[in-house]
Amino acid sequence: MDTTPVELLILDVDGVLTDGCVIPVSDSLSTKAFCVQDGCAIKLWQRYDGKVAILSGRSEEAVTRRAADLGIKWVHTGVTDKLEGYEAILEAAGCGDAVVGYIGDDLPDLKPMSRCGFPIAVANAVPDVKRVAWYVTRRGGGYGAVAEVVELLLRKQKCWSRTRLEEV
Repeated sequence: MDTTPVELLILDVDGVLTDGCVIPVSDSLSTKAFCVQDGCAIKLWQRYDGKVAILSGRSEEAVTRRAADLGIKWVHTGVTDKLEGYEAILEAAGCGDAVVGYIGDDLPDLKPMSRCGFPIAVANAVPDVKRVAWYVTRRGGGYGAVAEVVELLLRKQKCWSRTRLEEV
């Protein structure tokens, strides 16, 4: 990781914010399980002026609801070309590649990971994604990987010790 601080975290959903399993509920609906630790960490990241966006190939109401619960401003779902979605998020957020951390797990994440300043793979990512990542989490997607990254970034930015003393 270089010395440029990350300002914007872009998160994939399936395999990053969730464990990657899709549970069909009906012909048109499925459900997802999100890690509470990741949600807490996202709120903490935002408290320190960190920006967060979601970029997903699938479009599901559960993701939109979760993003709203967490106050995530930029939510791009149903995206067929993740590089185009990545560029749209950067434009909306007013950020350049150098200040972006992108957390991915699968092949569609490769193009944005190759562009961002800090590419991150979750522990359960496919090998090609792990190869382009500058950091691979110890935790798997859906099991606190995002929380692990937020802690890493806040420690690097010297905010973690203050964070631990505050009420989350």
